[in-house]
Amino acid sequence: MAIALMALFVAMLLGGCKEKDERADGRDSDFKTIGLMIPLHQNQAPPPDMLRAVEQAVQAKLEIDWIPDDNYRDKIINALQTNSLKQVTYVNQSDYVYMKNAIRSGMFWEIGPYLQFYPNLKKLNKSILNETGVEGKIYSLYTERPASRQGVILRKDWLDRLHLQAPRTTDELYEALKRFATDDPDGNGVQDTLGIADRGDLTYGAFKTLGSYFGTPNNWGLQDGALVPDFKTKEYADTMNFMKKLVSEQIVNKDFAVTSKQIQRYMIINGKAGGFIGNLADAPRLLSELRKFEPQAELVLINRIKGPKGEGIWSYPGYSGVFLFSKKAIKNEEELRSILGFFDRSLNKEPANLLQYGIEGKHYELKQGKVSVTEEMKLRYDTDVLPLTSLVVAGMDNENLLEPEDELEAPLVAEVNRLTKDNESMLIRDRTEGLSSPTYDMRGAELSDIIANATFNYILGKIDLAAFYNEVAAWESRGGADIIKEYNEAYKQTSNR
Repeated sequence: MAIALMALFVAMLLGGCKEKDERADGRDSDFKTIGLMIPLHQNQAPPPDMLRAVEQAVQAKLEIDWIPDDNYRDKIINALQTNSLKQVTYVNQSDYVYMKNAIRSGMFWEIGPYLQFYPNLKKLNKSILNETGVEGKIYSLYTERPASRQGVILRKDWLDRLHLQAPRTTDELYEALKRFATDDPDGNGVQDTLGIADRGDLTYGAFKTLGSYFGTPNNWGLQDGALVPDFKTKEYADTMNFMKKLVSEQIVNKDFAVTSKQIQRYMIINGKAGGFIGNLADAPRLLSELRKFEPQAELVLINRIKGPKGEGIWSYPGYSGVFLFSKKAIKNEEELRSILGFFDRSLNKEPANLLQYGIEGKHYELKQGKVSVTEEMKLRYDTDVLPLTSLVVAGMDNENLLEPEDELEAPLVAEVNRLTKDNESMLIRDRTEGLSSPTYDMRGAELSDIIANATFNYILGKIDLAAFYNEVAAWESRGGADIIKEYNEAYKQTSNR
């Protein structure tokens, strides 16, 4: 009896300690554990206390592998090859083609039939869901984005010092970048600056946006009534020549092809480059970090650059990425429903605003029911909250989100929003949106490496234009010709409806 009572006492003591530890840790033992692989676009993952707050709000334990964005594609491919995916894997839109054959092979759950049972998920945009579909079936939840946030971000204080206006044409853009690199815009008496910093990404770096300014199709365009890939057009070659000129004249970092996004940002923040061409939404945080080194620094945002064919900008699909659900890691339908429940709850008022704005009193305050942020709060937001935005499903039209007050949108955020809206009037859309090419889905990612390598090599002066088109011919012979044929057949069927 004494031994039994002692054992009971010890068990109660340990149980109480366990309960106390769980309360102290902020993690409820009754919450289901969900494993996720998510890209990290910032320098570090969110602090543990912030993640605990999210877990409490969504009623789940989150075991997240935060993978630096520069290495994310390689990690996904490795996880696919080793069949070691987490329960939930985020995939960037540009990498989604890598996953489609895996989806067809049965590696991921089809979730479309389940969405109707969740009050928030059933409200997701049907058009965007269909964009992510594979053979008419829905396998993923999407993260939403505007049609295009692309443009040019430049040091306004450098322009002013050199008595230059913000460029409005491709010629003026070249002239401004050239003078950033040659005319000592930082005033230190040394020629040690670059016009822009770029990175090894032909889509989200400078190249594709510059291509818009030269009138290049967005992946696929129409020529004489037939679909053609962008790299077979004169405008693509014009863009390569422009970039080649920037490299040869040391206006852009000559190692851009192997430069990461983080290094690109450091070059601007440290005053070594006068800006970059890409996502305008990066500007507010970039300026905040830049002013830690140069308090008087200013940025100017430009979305309209006139080229030989006028003004235009390439547009994205309606989603920036998707969440996929592994059949190996998610054992049964009950477990899948539980994970979908987590995403559904993340769209409720408390977790949605937590993921969007952070913690009231720490990252924002409410003024007359609207979100207000001080400069000190913005700094905490960048560290604590910004990485968590990678977890947000949909987002743009969530009716549960609080409204920011006008001051929160000024000055650069308001300018980003204005130019993003303005971009909608001059979008260059991918002509293959909504069309299917089995060969592209099967081999498109592999074949695209041929063109990417040839493009980089031409810009860097390692091959001439004839050699570039030899690589285009290689692309066609290895399956590209079938892709062109299949897309054109699909286009004709759609046109004849």
